Amino acid sequence: MPWYQYTPFGFGDVCNPNNYTLVGSTPPSCIGFDQLCAIQAPDIGGIPFITQLLQCEIANALSNHFSSANVILKF
Repeated sequence: MPWYQYTPFGFGDVCNPNNYTLVGSTPPSCIGFDQLCAIQAPDIGGIPFITQLLQCEIANALSNHFSSANVILKF
């Protein structure tokens, strides 16, 4: 599955697929602290298909301050 970097305009909704940019099969490296960097999700025309399960994984990663299999946080 491809990786998508979180690239919101202003304050963006992490569940909005339009707030992500396709980066390919290698996860991006991100600089920052304790923020969403990227997700791994199925591709639908260049945007990620964000399932309810992935939404929960994003929320858990942000809440627990740990990256997971499909969610990378900035550290």
